[in-house]
Amino acid sequence: MALRRARGTILRVVRRRPVAVAIGAALAGPAAWLEVRGGSGVWWLDGLALVAGATGIALLWTGLTGARPDWVETRDRD
Repeated sequence: MALRRARGTILRVVRRRPVAVAIGAALAGPAAWLEVRGGSGVWWLDGLALVAGATGIALLWTGLTGARPDWVETRDRD
């Protein structure tokens, strides 16, 4: 149930472009710093940085370019 709520929250965030850019930058910035700094000594922190960075970049990209529609309606030309 918690995963469904998290998925719904992420989908609602993606539809609000300024919020998606802000959250994306907030996730990608520290993750990039952790990856560049390297050698943290904590094995799980590297994985968390990768997941946060990928999520942040995806939100940032979607906020900048806009979400694609789920489908494209075509008209039959008869």
